[in-house]
Amino acid sequence: MTRIRRGYIARRRRTKIRLFTSSFRGAHSRLTRTITQQKIRALVSAHRDRGRQKRNFRRLWIARINGVIRERGVSNSYNRLIHDLYKRQVFLNRKILAQIAILNKNCLYMISNEIIK
Repeated sequence: MTRIRRGYIARRRRTKIRLFTSSFRGAHSRLTRTITQQKIRALVSAHRDRGRQKRNFRRLWIARINGVIRERGVSNSYNRLIHDLYKRQVFLNRKILAQIAILNKNCLYMISNEIIK
């Protein structure tokens, strides 16, 4: 009986996984079993850290706004400023407020003074 050559589908699947893990170190980019395990692990970490990144940036923006506000003593605290912003229906999100706080502090002081009045 003649030898049967295997198809290309499994090889194509493995090479696709190899391309994903080609930048990993050691056996994590060479051995098929560890490649599949590391791919799953990498995708799980990426999915988890997308939500974590959003939380971390929000914390950073809040810390920046709070630091600038307390520095000048314009408002007592960050939450007082945000509450007054919503009462006056000035819908500036925290990202924009943090950029204003870093790049142009006087503008943030003017906004907070207008809200207080």
